[in-house]
Amino acid sequence: MKKDSTFLSRVLLVLGDLLAIVFSFFFAYYFRIHFDKRPYFFEANVSGFIFEIAFLIPIWIIILASLGLYSKSVLARHTRGKEIGRLFVASLVGIMSIITIDFFGSGDLFPVRTIAIYTFVFCFLFLTLNRTLFRFVRDLRFRHGRGTLRAIVIGNNKNTDYLTDYISATPESGYQLVGIVAARRFFPKDLVGKQYASLKDALRHTKPDVIFQTDERQTEYVYQQSVNRHAIYYYVPSESALSSQLGELELVGNTPALRVNATPLTGNSRYIKRFFDIVLGSIFFIIALIPMLLVWLIVKASDIRHSAIYSEFRLSEFNRKFKIYKFRSMRPEYSGMSPEEAFKKMGRPELIKKYRKNGDYLKKDPRITRVGSFIRKTSLDELPQLWNVIRGDISLVGPRALVPGELKTYGDRSLLLTVKSGLTGLAQVSGRRNISFEERRSLDLYYIKNWSLSLDFQILLRTVKAVFRHEGAK
Repeated sequence: MKKDSTFLSRVLLVLGDLLAIVFSFFFAYYFRIHFDKRPYFFEANVSGFIFEIAFLIPIWIIILASLGLYSKSVLARHTRGKEIGRLFVASLVGIMSIITIDFFGSGDLFPVRTIAIYTFVFCFLFLTLNRTLFRFVRDLRFRHGRGTLRAIVIGNNKNTDYLTDYISATPESGYQLVGIVAARRFFPKDLVGKQYASLKDALRHTKPDVIFQTDERQTEYVYQQSVNRHAIYYYVPSESALSSQLGELELVGNTPALRVNATPLTGNSRYIKRFFDIVLGSIFFIIALIPMLLVWLIVKASDIRHSAIYSEFRLSEFNRKFKIYKFRSMRPEYSGMSPEEAFKKMGRPELIKKYRKNGDYLKKDPRITRVGSFIRKTSLDELPQLWNVIRGDISLVGPRALVPGELKTYGDRSLLLTVKSGLTGLAQVSGRRNISFEERRSLDLYYIKNWSLSLDFQILLRTVKAVFRHEGAK
């Protein structure tokens, strides 16, 4: 999806929950000391108290997350009662967990039992207040058209009427109706101005973030169009199909809709993957600093006139261009050229066919320097891309970053661009240059459709093995 305002919203929600929990502890102590008339016998240790709170509060956030209190389904407008119930459970489980940990630890966090009770009460109240404020601000932004998703509804079905009426009349839904592709009798008369004769026409004029389909005509075509434009696709099922497991069932107003994802790498999974990219990428970058310095000196010494670091534009998630960094391994006069252009420039056009036939590889590629051949074989040329990982340009694991000129050779390029490219990937650890172009593309597509965190870790471990054994490296 091109437009994703949920990440910042969830970050702010987590920060609000953190403050709510911290305030609940302070208010519990303050209330016990100043409002509870019963005598107490303890001395306040402010520094120790703050240290313990800072250590234990993340446990509470984990409990909130495990109860789904940051999921879209719980944050929806119609699930207020479900959210409050879960907040009560989270507050109770949280305080019990911290009491247990404190009992086996210092035992100073709750010197009197009433403080734990007050903390539970204040935590529930402040968390509820934070969620109420969050919903108010979110709905206010939606009413002013900020953060909303542009939606097209397509299909000759009564659900088209329900959906279009709900979205147009409820700005707090988070959707902005920009197009309808259906016969007039299937949507309200006051929305005729948003009607389009075909999906193709609607896509050309509206650039949607979401497509809702309410009938079963050309579902494969409509779904593919959503993938091509990196838009969310919802299929609104008939009553007989409500038990289907095609995707994640959500309520849009009172209308059940199946969200069909092109890849499992959506929602919270993207944030988890990004978290591991930052943590592991930073660790690998620090470990690689000395080797990178040595490689930089060697490459620079071999050609003092040119930079040892080479950058070029590549494509990643949602067709976004970014600069990828590598140690220079190619002769400067051929940098930035396609293989066809480079071989023609050196007067050896016969190498073009041989290069492509051999899976984009030549045993003695005249474009590559002697030093470049070594750092490519050992994958040392890829180390600067760890900076791309930290920046968020690419991921540690993902499909190969595409050169813009290569897009025409990729029949499934839209699917390849639904996730971030990777420093390594399934194709690289399955033979690297020993497998054909078609096999590499198939492996990249398999990864996208079957992503999991465990698969990422397997690929990282296999990458280390492949690099040290020079498997498939040439």
